[in-house]
Amino acid sequence: MEPLIVTLKLDVDTFSRFDRLRREHFPAKLNHLSAHLTLFHHLPGEERDRVEADLRAVAPTAAVDLQVTGPRSLGRGVAFEIVSPPLSSLRAELARRWAHWLTPQDRQGFRPHVTVQNKVPAEEARALKASLEAGFSPFTARGEGLLLWRYLGGPWALEAEVPFI
Repeated sequence: MEPLIVTLKLDVDTFSRFDRLRREHFPAKLNHLSAHLTLFHHLPGEERDRVEADLRAVAPTAAVDLQVTGPRSLGRGVAFEIVSPPLSSLRAELARRWAHWLTPQDRQGFRPHVTVQNKVPAEEARALKASLEAGFSPFTARGEGLLLWRYLGGPWALEAEVPFI
Protein backbone atom coordinates (compact mmCIF):
# COMPACT_ATOMS: atom_id res chain seq x y z
CA MET A 1 0.00 0.00 0.00
CA GLU A 2 1.28 3.48 -0.85
CA PRO A 3 2.93 5.36 2.04
CA LEU A 4 1.48 8.33 3.89
CA ILE A 5 2.90 11.83 4.25
CA VAL A 6 2.02 14.42 6.91
CA THR A 7 2.33 18.13 6.21
CA LEU A 8 1.40 21.34 8.02
CA LYS A 9 -1.46 23.39 6.61
CA LEU A 10 -0.21 26.97 6.25
CA ASP A 11 -2.37 30.09 6.47
CA VAL A 12 -3.73 31.18 3.09
CA ASP A 13 -1.43 34.19 2.57
CA THR A 14 1.75 32.28 3.42
CA PHE A 15 0.73 29.28 1.34
CA SER A 16 -0.05 31.53 -1.64
CA ARG A 17 3.29 33.33 -1.35
CA PHE A 18 5.31 30.09 -1.20
CA ASP A 19 3.23 28.34 -3.85
CA ARG A 20 3.71 31.22 -6.29
CA LEU A 21 7.49 31.06 -5.74
CA ARG A 22 7.46 27.28 -6.19
CA ARG A 23 5.53 27.54 -9.47
CA GLU A 24 7.96 30.20 -10.68
CA HIS A 25 11.23 28.47 -9.69
CA PHE A 26 10.73 24.71 -9.37
CA PRO A 27 11.35 22.86 -12.67
CA ALA A 28 7.86 22.48 -14.15
CA LYS A 29 8.34 18.89 -15.32
CA LEU A 30 9.28 17.85 -11.76
CA ASN A 31 6.77 19.96 -9.84
CA HIS A 32 3.84 17.67 -9.01
CA LEU A 33 2.96 19.41 -5.74
CA SER A 34 1.92 22.68 -4.19
CA ALA A 35 4.14 24.35 -1.61
CA HIS A 36 4.22 22.37 1.64
CA LEU A 37 5.97 21.95 4.98
CA THR A 38 6.56 18.22 5.50
CA LEU A 39 6.49 16.78 9.02
CA PHE A 40 6.80 13.10 7.98
CA HIS A 41 7.84 11.79 4.58
CA HIS A 42 6.97 8.09 4.77
CA LEU A 43 4.51 6.42 7.14
CA PRO A 44 2.99 2.98 6.54
CA GLY A 45 -0.06 3.25 4.29
CA GLU A 46 -1.80 0.35 5.99
CA GLU A 47 -1.79 2.37 9.26
CA ARG A 48 -3.89 5.21 7.84
CA ASP A 49 -6.63 5.06 10.51
CA ARG A 50 -4.12 5.00 13.38
CA VAL A 51 -2.13 7.86 11.86
CA GLU A 52 -5.24 10.00 11.48
CA ALA A 53 -6.37 9.17 15.03
CA ASP A 54 -2.97 10.21 16.39
CA LEU A 55 -3.07 13.46 14.40
CA ARG A 56 -6.47 14.26 15.88
CA ALA A 57 -5.30 13.33 19.39
CA VAL A 58 -2.34 15.73 19.41
CA ALA A 59 -3.68 18.59 17.25
CA PRO A 60 -3.47 21.94 19.05
CA THR A 61 -6.67 23.86 19.73
CA ALA A 62 -5.34 27.05 18.11
CA ALA A 63 -3.12 28.03 15.20
CA VAL A 64 0.62 27.59 15.71
CA ASP A 65 2.88 30.60 15.16
CA LEU A 66 5.72 30.12 12.68
CA GLN A 67 8.67 32.45 12.18
CA VAL A 68 9.82 32.52 8.56
CA THR A 69 13.46 33.47 9.03
CA GLY A 70 14.79 33.51 5.48
CA PRO A 71 15.94 31.57 2.45
CA ARG A 72 18.27 28.60 2.94
CA SER A 73 20.44 26.89 0.35
CA LEU A 74 19.67 23.27 -0.51
CA GLY A 75 22.70 23.10 -2.79
CA ARG A 76 20.64 22.62 -5.95
CA GLY A 77 17.61 24.51 -4.64
CA VAL A 78 16.24 26.99 -2.13
CA ALA A 79 13.87 26.66 0.82
CA PHE A 80 12.54 29.05 3.44
CA GLU A 81 13.52 28.20 7.00
CA ILE A 82 10.76 28.05 9.59
CA VAL A 83 11.28 28.33 13.36
CA SER A 84 8.49 27.27 15.68
CA PRO A 85 9.03 25.65 19.08
CA PRO A 86 5.33 24.63 19.28
CA LEU A 87 5.54 22.95 15.86
CA SER A 88 8.76 21.18 16.86
CA SER A 89 7.08 19.93 20.05
CA LEU A 90 4.06 18.69 18.11
CA ARG A 91 6.27 16.88 15.64
CA ALA A 92 8.34 15.35 18.46
CA GLU A 93 5.21 13.94 20.09
CA LEU A 94 4.12 12.34 16.82
CA ALA A 95 7.64 10.98 16.26
CA ARG A 96 7.51 9.42 19.73
CA ARG A 97 4.19 7.73 18.93
CA TRP A 98 5.45 6.47 15.57
CA ALA A 99 9.09 5.74 16.46
CA HIS A 100 8.89 2.11 15.27
CA TRP A 101 7.60 3.21 11.85
CA LEU A 102 10.02 6.03 11.09
CA THR A 103 12.38 5.79 8.13
CA PRO A 104 15.93 7.14 8.46
CA GLN A 105 14.80 10.38 6.79
CA ASP A 106 12.05 10.88 9.36
CA ARG A 107 14.39 10.01 12.26
CA GLN A 108 16.78 12.81 11.31
CA GLY A 109 16.57 16.13 13.11
CA PHE A 110 13.51 18.17 12.20
CA ARG A 111 14.43 21.33 10.28
CA PRO A 112 11.11 22.84 9.16
CA HIS A 113 11.22 24.48 5.75
CA VAL A 114 9.23 25.09 2.58
CA THR A 115 11.08 24.26 -0.62
CA VAL A 116 10.49 26.67 -3.51
CA GLN A 117 13.21 25.36 -5.83
CA ASN A 118 15.04 22.06 -6.19
CA LYS A 119 16.93 19.95 -8.73
CA VAL A 120 18.41 22.89 -10.62
CA PRO A 121 22.07 23.71 -11.32
CA ALA A 122 23.83 25.04 -8.20
CA GLU A 123 24.55 28.41 -9.81
CA GLU A 124 20.83 28.89 -10.57
CA ALA A 125 19.99 28.07 -6.94
CA ARG A 126 22.64 30.51 -5.65
CA ALA A 127 21.21 33.27 -7.85
CA LEU A 128 17.66 32.67 -6.62
CA LYS A 129 18.77 32.62 -2.99
CA ALA A 130 20.59 35.93 -3.43
CA SER A 131 17.55 37.44 -5.13
CA LEU A 132 15.18 36.24 -2.41
CA GLU A 133 17.51 37.46 0.37
CA ALA A 134 17.72 40.91 -1.18
CA GLY A 135 14.02 41.59 -0.71
CA PHE A 136 13.34 39.46 2.37
CA SER A 137 12.13 40.52 5.80
CA PRO A 138 11.37 37.86 8.40
CA PHE A 139 7.66 37.39 9.02
CA THR A 140 5.21 35.46 11.15
CA ALA A 141 2.99 32.85 9.57
CA ARG A 142 0.51 30.36 11.03
CA GLY A 143 0.11 26.63 10.93
CA GLU A 144 -3.62 25.98 10.86
CA GLY A 145 -3.85 22.21 10.71
CA LEU A 146 -2.33 18.90 9.70
CA LEU A 147 -2.77 17.34 6.27
CA LEU A 148 -2.52 13.60 5.68
CA TRP A 149 -1.57 12.59 2.16
CA ARG A 150 -1.19 9.34 0.24
CA TYR A 151 1.92 9.21 -1.97
CA LEU A 152 1.00 8.27 -5.55
CA GLY A 153 4.45 7.95 -7.13
CA GLY A 154 4.83 11.70 -7.77
CA PRO A 155 1.58 13.47 -6.99
CA TRP A 156 -0.12 13.13 -3.60
CA ALA A 157 -3.81 12.56 -2.78
CA LEU A 158 -5.31 14.25 0.27
CA GLU A 159 -6.62 11.66 2.72
CA ALA A 160 -7.60 13.85 5.70
CA GLU A 161 -7.39 17.35 7.11
CA VAL A 162 -7.11 17.91 10.87
CA PRO A 163 -7.71 21.60 11.66
CA PHE A 164 -6.31 23.32 14.72
CA ILE A 165 -9.53 24.62 16.33
